[in-house]
Amino acid sequence: MRDTAEFYDTIPKASDFDALAGDGSYRPMPDDWVLGVADIVGSTQHIVEGRYKIVNMIGAAVIASQVNAADGRALPYMFGGDGAGFAVWPDQADTARRELAAVQAWAKREFDIDLRAAMIPVSHIRNAGHDLRVARYKPSQNIDYAMFSGGGLSWAEAELKAGTIALDPALQDAVPNLDGLSCRWNHIRARHGTILSLVTEPAPGALPEDVATAIHKIVAIADSLDRGGHPMPPDGPGVSWPPPGLGIEAHAAHGTTPLWRTRLSLLIHSLMAWFFLRSGVKAGDFDPAHYRNMVVQNADFRKFDDGLKMTLDCDPDTQKRIEQVLQDAEKKGILRYGLFTQDEAMMTCFVPSMADDSHVHFVDGAAGGYAQATLKIKGGESYLRR
Repeated sequence: MRDTAEFYDTIPKASDFDALAGDGSYRPMPDDWVLGVADIVGSTQHIVEGRYKIVNMIGAAVIASQVNAADGRALPYMFGGDGAGFAVWPDQADTARRELAAVQAWAKREFDIDLRAAMIPVSHIRNAGHDLRVARYKPSQNIDYAMFSGGGLSWAEAELKAGTIALDPALQDAVPNLDGLSCRWNHIRARHGTILSLVTEPAPGALPEDVATAIHKIVAIADSLDRGGHPMPPDGPGVSWPPPGLGIEAHAAHGTTPLWRTRLSLLIHSLMAWFFLRSGVKAGDFDPAHYRNMVVQNADFRKFDDGLKMTLDCDPDTQKRIEQVLQDAEKKGILRYGLFTQDEAMMTCFVPSMADDSHVHFVDGAAGGYAQATLKIKGGESYLRR
């Protein structure tokens, strides 16, 4: 059997987001790779209780633990707001399984939140009649994000929620490696109208070319927005002290160290970061203006995850145009969709090192975002909160 560990490294990195609407940029994932999926149980209730920042943090923790476990090796992953997906090569599967189970235990121990999780070979996905293909989107010179198509990831997530696949639990005191995970930025207020969370998926039986055509129209409309609808201002989000997510970050960072001691350490370090980011004063090789610029460039505010997902700063007229395309596509049996509006976006970050520009930033709506938009699809209806 040929070694497939290098598969993801061989995929070209595309800089044209719109081109990823079609299948031409996607490569079939090898059968011997293993897909991991995770989803928070009862995320809707957590949103009602104002815990969506914690929900986002747990979703991002799944990714951070896997990237850290891969020890610098690139792997495909997808942030979904209230969950995440990723894939690993065969020799990494056992390590990935342990880390995923450790995140489950951590989420329950630190936040009393249940995280469903499972890992399933890609060959099993194909045996069930689905495919798993992946592409790489490069929003800046320094990072890239995986894009998924073929329906395999969505199918695995549905099987996870149905309880047909599940991970063996880890010991209750298992500690995942979440180094670099943080959520220190302020929420980002809409500047042009509203923060629009958009989720689409192909309708059953829809032709791929029809789906691609509809997605091209939506992306073109979004591109007409200021900076393509990027929810962050050009100089990055605001900062305050103490940062709004410091308590959540302490739960991610303390490991076996007492929580109060980690919180105190983070207070001190975040005060220093606040000073440099607010003042713009350079500290050695750290340039606050450059870092802010890279945060904006590296933000994951649009993606393909068996369908289009976007978090947009959107004006009312453009919102109506997007909705019209979606309604037409739904009537024709091409797309299913969900929309959700809110006043702010928020960001959860994974910063392995401050010494380079490879930090990644997951953007979502602050009032439920992707989870709320997806809920409208699950309920068999399209919804726009006005």
